[in-house]
Amino acid sequence: MNTPGSRQFKAVCFTIEGASSFSVSFYSYYIYFLMRDRFGFNGRDNLAFAALNGLIYVFSAWQGGRFGQRRGYFNALKFGFAAMIIALAIGVEFPSVPGLILATGLFNVGMCFIWPTIEALVSEGEDAVGLPRMVGTYNVVWAATNALALFTGGTLVEKFGFKTIFFLPIAVFIVLLGVVFWLQQHADVAHAAGHEPAPTPVPDPHRPSPAKTQAFLRMAWLANPVAYIAINTLIPMLPTLAAHFQLTPMFAGFACSLWGFVRLGTFVLLWYWTDWHYRFRWLVTAFALLIVSFALILTVPSLALLIVAQIFFGGAIGLIYYSSLFYSMDASEAKGEHGGIHEAAIGVGNCIGPAVGAASLQFLPQYASSGAVAVSVLLLCGLGGLLTIWKTAR
Repeated sequence: MNTPGSRQFKAVCFTIEGASSFSVSFYSYYIYFLMRDRFGFNGRDNLAFAALNGLIYVFSAWQGGRFGQRRGYFNALKFGFAAMIIALAIGVEFPSVPGLILATGLFNVGMCFIWPTIEALVSEGEDAVGLPRMVGTYNVVWAATNALALFTGGTLVEKFGFKTIFFLPIAVFIVLLGVVFWLQQHADVAHAAGHEPAPTPVPDPHRPSPAKTQAFLRMAWLANPVAYIAINTLIPMLPTLAAHFQLTPMFAGFACSLWGFVRLGTFVLLWYWTDWHYRFRWLVTAFALLIVSFALILTVPSLALLIVAQIFFGGAIGLIYYSSLFYSMDASEAKGEHGGIHEAAIGVGNCIGPAVGAASLQFLPQYASSGAVAVSVLLLCGLGGLLTIWKTAR
């Protein structure tokens, strides 16, 4: 078997990533439909549920990245897949509100040992030429399978029932756990643990100064959780949006997945076109579009406008996420730990956005759009923080 630095090894990592992304996204999107249909969860309830999961994600992702860096990437993957299998089994055996809350919390813990590890594995040993290519491939793979899960998940639920969101990921994760054991047997463990010295980097004449690199890293670490404030406020509200437009889960998946495919297209574009690297105007433009499109998605009166708003939303979050991951990997040698910080920043957004939305709907229930307005104000504060970092760095 080739070493972890080889293209064959990384192709297997991307395969693990794609299968994991589809399974994780399928469960994470449609658990909110299950909570609505089986237990009567409304938008406020689903947002509170999402906020709890985001809080778990913050600490788990940080620890997951550190665990992979210090204990070995294969060990982190095995722990993550095993935890998610156990979590889904709990959901099957205890299909109550407490049981599903426990299951989803443990599911999030396991997930946080997967993403930082794969991010690090595909980035290890890359020079200034190879790193953007690996980060681009990583982004395209997970975005494609994520969008596919949202698009097809409703159809799977309607045809086979909500039990599918448990049994399909369980089957996939069991197979992937076997792949990880097989991969470990055929790979150089010292390499996989992240301890082998990095190769001599190829000089990059266009690389910015260290001060500018760190400034963009700080901006990206702010922008990405703010983007996930929007994303993870939107996802728990999908059942409410579907009910508003009288959409079944299947047609909700069709109509509300466009932003995922636009994000995928944005990743492909940014993969091949690299002039956006360390250009502030692209990051701030994406941030502004994020705020406007998010507010439109949750307040538009027609399905047509919802679809149009998703185009700008997908493009904005695509550039923001890509920036965060690229700058995280480009600015550090401790890729596992920085991958964990990148994912923990996502968790911050996953927690804060839904928490603010749920609180607004709790205290201002007479205003149906209060959650959207409150989160939009939060996004504007994030834009102010971005501008402050840039002004300070200059």
